[in-house]
Amino acid sequence: MVSYVVDAIAGLEVERRVVVVGHQGSLVKDTLSKVTDSGDVLEFVEQKMQNGTAQAVRIALGAFDQEEFQTDEGNMMVLPADMPLLTTETLAQLKEHHFDSGAAATLLTAEFGDPSGYGRIVRGQSGRVDRVVEHADASREELDISEVNTSVYCFKSKLLLSALQNVQSKNSQNEYYLTDVIELLNTMGNTVRAVTVDDSDEVRGVNDSRQLAECESLLMDRSNAK
Repeated sequence: MVSYVVDAIAGLEVERRVVVVGHQGSLVKDTLSKVTDSGDVLEFVEQKMQNGTAQAVRIALGAFDQEEFQTDEGNMMVLPADMPLLTTETLAQLKEHHFDSGAAATLLTAEFGDPSGYGRIVRGQSGRVDRVVEHADASREELDISEVNTSVYCFKSKLLLSALQNVQSKNSQNEYYLTDVIELLNTMGNTVRAVTVDDSDEVRGVNDSRQLAECESLLMDRSNAK
C-alpha cells in the first residue's frame, strides 16, 4: 500500500524520500524496494517503539545532516503510508500553497460528513489553523467540527525540528502526537495554513479489511476511467 504513496511523491521533485518502518520492517523494506515505481533510491529508518507520530518524524529527521536544519530554506513533506488514493496533483497543490504562503506549516484537510476517528481542525477567528485535536481528546464542541486532519503536511524543516523537541505525551494515548506541533508552531508566533482536498476519497485511510476493500474498488474505478 505504501508504494502508492511513494509513487505519488515521485513527481514532486523532492530531494530525498525517507520511509519509517516498524513492525516487520525488514519485510516492508524488501517488498517496497521491489514494487515501487519511483525509480529513486528509498531510505529507511526504524521506529523500534511505536509510541507516536511525532516520535516517528523525529527518527526520520535523524537520517539528515543536522546542518541542513540551520537554514530557513529547507522544507519537508510528511505523509502517512495508508492512503493509496492520494494523487501527485493534490500533493503538488499542497506544496505550491506552502511555498507561496511562506507558512511554517501547511496541512491538507478534508470535509467529512462523518469525521469519527479523525483529528479535528480548530480554527481561530481569523480563519487560520490554531491547532489539531485528536478524536479521543476532543470536547463535545470539537467533535462537531467536520473539517479533519489528513496527516499530510508541509513544514519548514528548521521550525519542525524546533517544535518536535517540545512535544509531550500528555494525552489519552500517552503518545507523542505530530499534531501537537501545529499548536506549538502557533505559540512560537508562526503561521499555519491549510489546503482542503477537492475529493475526500483521496485521503481515505486503510485501517481494516473493509476500508481496504473500499479503496481497492475506488482504485479499480480510477483505472477503468483512464
